[in-house]
Amino acid sequence: MKDILCGHFQETVNDTLIRHRSILDIMSKLQESNARVNRALSKAITACGCVQIKANKQQIPEDISVRDLHKYMENHFDGRLCEHCKEVLETELGSLLFYLAGLCNTVGLNMYDIFLKEQKKLRALGVFNFS
Repeated sequence: MKDILCGHFQETVNDTLIRHRSILDIMSKLQESNARVNRALSKAITACGCVQIKANKQQIPEDISVRDLHKYMENHFDGRLCEHCKEVLETELGSLLFYLAGLCNTVGLNMYDIFLKEQKKLRALGVFNFS
């Protein structure tokens, strides 16, 4: 089912991506979309204040195993997006996915296959992926 949904999404993008069909347009729109995602999150923090960044040095015990390391890593994100900020961020992430699918279409890649390969790699490497 997931592969069908992903495939339908790529087909829909292929059918609706008209003005920015050039690979150069797609590359720049993908980068612009990424910047808009970052901007939407920044505005949620600085203009709205519904969420905050509370960053400090990661506190990792010396005797911790690699498998338990994730339990001690903070994401520095505090709060919950308000409905407005959530809607804006979802819109911008949707645009990012749109141009990502457009890039995949242009270069002949299948997004679902990429998801599967990445998941397989993550499962194989597990905690040793260190991302």
